[in-house]
Amino acid sequence: MPTAFPPAARLHRPSEYAAALKGRRIARGALFVVSGPREPAEGPARLGLVVPKRHAPLAVTRNAIKRVLREAFRLRRDALPDGDLVFRLVNRPPAASLTALKRQVRAEADILLARIAS
Repeated sequence: MPTAFPPAARLHRPSEYAAALKGRRIARGALFVVSGPREPAEGPARLGLVVPKRHAPLAVTRNAIKRVLREAFRLRRDALPDGDLVFRLVNRPPAASLTALKRQVRAEADILLARIAS
């Protein structure tokens, strides 16, 4: 399977997000909580992102966080179990350069996705 990130690999509807956010917490890190629906889903892994302005007030910061999370998910999508995953930013990232923030987000995303895949 190619490592593309097609629209079928994303959550689109508010009801899809609601089901995953009301479900169980799958993993937690310093910045993110990963949630999924309570009932097992069929089909390939799909990603949803929640990056609120409250925790990342600058649009460039929110976009960078989402871009890094999508890329980490895209590369590990085949190893992940079926179902929906929602990454939710729950803490404000520390004040740092954008490059340092991207590195921190990528490191945490890789750890959380590895935890989910195993």
